[in-house]
Amino acid sequence: MDNQLFEIAQQLGQMLKSKEKKIVTAESCTGGWIAQTITEVSGSSAWFDRGFVTYSNAAKTEMLGVKPETLDKFGAVSAQTATEMANGALVHSDADCAIAVTGISGPDGGTVDKPVGTVFIAWAHKNEGVKVVQQKLTGNRHEIRWQTVKMALEGMNWDQKLNQ
Repeated sequence: MDNQLFEIAQQLGQMLKSKEKKIVTAESCTGGWIAQTITEVSGSSAWFDRGFVTYSNAAKTEMLGVKPETLDKFGAVSAQTATEMANGALVHSDADCAIAVTGISGPDGGTVDKPVGTVFIAWAHKNEGVKVVQQKLTGNRHEIRWQTVKMALEGMNWDQKLNQ
């Protein structure tokens, strides 16, 4: 267990529980690591609804409703896909908020336009819209994925909508 990630997830859980809200995850490049980190926290069933690991484009479409046109036009690693993943996770769950991540962890798979380390993280709230950020991360595959998990959890943890 990673203590730093655990502490972030624990803080997120305390905030969600105090607001009586639940979260859902939609993960591609992190392969379920965000959900795994959340469920390391005892009692997380009170604030974690479910997690989707949608590594393939077919899974993104079938499980989350990401439009094939979005994948064709913008690619799996894009702000548009991350947005649709987050919204789809909310539609297909009982959660109030969502984290979605998609990216290129490497060591291969990168392009000139989207090099290894390109990651999109989306945070969504039911009926409130989505915030998406693009990150250009460095390091090996494990390091890029770890940084993505950390940023995804921190971004939701300190989200102003949760603090209202």
